[in-house]
Amino acid sequence: MAESIIRQTNRTLLLEEINPEKRNLLTLIGDVRGMDSLSDDKIREINETLLVRSFGEFLEKFDPTIYSFFNAATQSVVYTEEKPAGIPENMLSAVHLNLHNDFLKMLMTLVETKRSQGIINADFRFEKLTEMISPRKVMEDIRQIRKELQYSYSEYAKLEDGDPYKLDLGDKLNAMFEEASANYQNLMAMIPLAISDIRTRLLLGRTKEKEERKALALGVLTMSEEGELKVIEAPKDGEAALLPLDEHENAGLIKALEEDYDALNENGSSYVRQLVVRTFCPLSSKAEAEIDVRREVEHYNAYLEFYKNAKEDFIRAVKPLAEKLLGVWAFFEQYPKGLKGMRPSMLVANVRNELLASSLNLPKLAAYLNTVNEKNDYSDTVWYAVLPSVSLDERSRMSGARERFRGRSGSPKSDSVSVESMVRTADLLKDYGVQCFYSYETGDRTSFNSMATSGVAFFDERCQSLSGKSFSEYLIPCVPNFTIIPKEKSGVRLESRMLVNEHEAAELSEAKEDLLKLWIDGIYIGAAFVAAGLMAACQSPEYLKERFRRGVDPELPGVRFDIESGNNPLRAHTAMSREITGFTNSVKEDIKRRGFGFVFSSENAVLEGEDINAVMVYKARNLKLSEGGYEAIYKTQTANYIERILRHATGDFKPENLARFFSNHPTSRKSLWLARKDKVNAILDARDEMDYEIDEAAGTCFVELSFHGSRKRLELLLNRGDSA
Repeated sequence: MAESIIRQTNRTLLLEEINPEKRNLLTLIGDVRGMDSLSDDKIREINETLLVRSFGEFLEKFDPTIYSFFNAATQSVVYTEEKPAGIPENMLSAVHLNLHNDFLKMLMTLVETKRSQGIINADFRFEKLTEMISPRKVMEDIRQIRKELQYSYSEYAKLEDGDPYKLDLGDKLNAMFEEASANYQNLMAMIPLAISDIRTRLLLGRTKEKEERKALALGVLTMSEEGELKVIEAPKDGEAALLPLDEHENAGLIKALEEDYDALNENGSSYVRQLVVRTFCPLSSKAEAEIDVRREVEHYNAYLEFYKNAKEDFIRAVKPLAEKLLGVWAFFEQYPKGLKGMRPSMLVANVRNELLASSLNLPKLAAYLNTVNEKNDYSDTVWYAVLPSVSLDERSRMSGARERFRGRSGSPKSDSVSVESMVRTADLLKDYGVQCFYSYETGDRTSFNSMATSGVAFFDERCQSLSGKSFSEYLIPCVPNFTIIPKEKSGVRLESRMLVNEHEAAELSEAKEDLLKLWIDGIYIGAAFVAAGLMAACQSPEYLKERFRRGVDPELPGVRFDIESGNNPLRAHTAMSREITGFTNSVKEDIKRRGFGFVFSSENAVLEGEDINAVMVYKARNLKLSEGGYEAIYKTQTANYIERILRHATGDFKPENLARFFSNHPTSRKSLWLARKDKVNAILDARDEMDYEIDEAAGTCFVELSFHGSRKRLELLLNRGDSA
């Protein structure tokens, strides 16, 4: 089929830095002075390094990391997104934000839970999931690992040496020990385990009634010769054992854990070694040696305070990066996992737009786009760009003002993109037909809740200076941003401090001020990620077929698909759960009147008797003013698609080939498109028109496109074979 000329119409460029330690687009492109384009080998290297087709591949290639080190002067942990210079490797720890990281895992679980339940933010119990990063929840995950470790080792110990199954179990145990060692090689990871361990050992005998919280003496249930049931105190070390002798099952595992800890920690402590054993091996049946309750309570309170402060500092450092990662995750989530076809792909520039938009670096981006977007091979063409976290200050400059006084953490955002740098990048992107989806810095001011009360005017006013420019057609403001955890519901209950009562037993304090809590201060996703991800998904005929079931041409991309039209928003909705009950009629009227931007809505909706509990698209417009309103984004992509098909099919616009392309012959491209005008993904629908006119004297061809009466004109330079 001729449409195979262009196999993808959804390659997306992410204009954001993920890991400064990894190579970026500018580094890979290198010096381009005197060069018009890059070599095929260079494009292949860029793809191998920066191109991803799934969130898993993204994490694997970019390994987003937060670094930490200890400051002895302040007795605290310092976290930073950039690897600090001058600090020895052995003094530096790396926290990898992958699918095993408890913070990122908690956020993704939260999104998926809300989606499956279809509950709005006001009704959702965020605290049930935010507690996933509390010491108690961390220990629950460890307990599952502990069960699997003990079971696998007990099975391993039963088998004879040389048994093939024993070798298989050996491989499994090696992998499990490797996972466990990731905790006990990092003392910070052991702190929540130590908190939970002390809590478990000191509070085993706690009852609900405060007056009954007495010192604990472990015992066993016995039956006297007269048949009387009695609990007697367990023997101390050296006494005859009254308990079942199951220690032989754990002895080998305990020894293996101790040896593994010693091998990985030359200067380790016996306290931590025993903590490792108690954590990753079921508690010994024998009673432990006597516990120094007061010392253990002091440890517990110190660990808890240190953990709270360190976790708060970690969250403060990791939050901007975590929001970027969630954005990329949301981009790929818009396309169903099991679906094949034209899967969206993302080229991660891995560089901040402030640096990319400098006069030194823009020529590098131009050389790259000239290579992939201006040739007749469209396999690597970039169609979209994502630019999140644009400053809410429309007068912001690339060189931000110095922060003289400390204010609220994260406000104003030091990592936001200045409007000036966005304009400079957009001015270049327009030359290569790249539509730029951008969203404003995240926070409660740009959320669904905020827009529900103030309407879209807040955003529209900030875009006034961007309308009526040559690049306006390629700038798409996306609003509002998505709320993962509202700031007012972002508290995480840790534990209460511990005290020693009059019976010399440990108990948890009931005083309100002794309950330790930390605040995440809200987590959000930039709307540009979701908008670009959804439109990238809509390019795939397989995706459209899944949503519409019939009336979809399997060979045509969704370039002409108007997501605003009819029931299209109900069928091609986002993968994000509704956030609010909806907008008032006055707010909806305001949105319709302004016809502005790529606007999401969170409304009650029903399609064919089925409730739609997902966020939908209300408007999909760029900043180009046309015929009294802002222009629909599909018109820009359709025009670019038609021009690229024309360029390839006519040999760079040869007059005789143009005549053939536009002829009424049944096999001409125009006729083939019109024959499919009733399809969901038609290139030209029943009310569209396409014609051309050649100006021989000027050597140009004008292609006239009409989308339901709204006209668009392409001016093409003819490729004439004669000397004229």
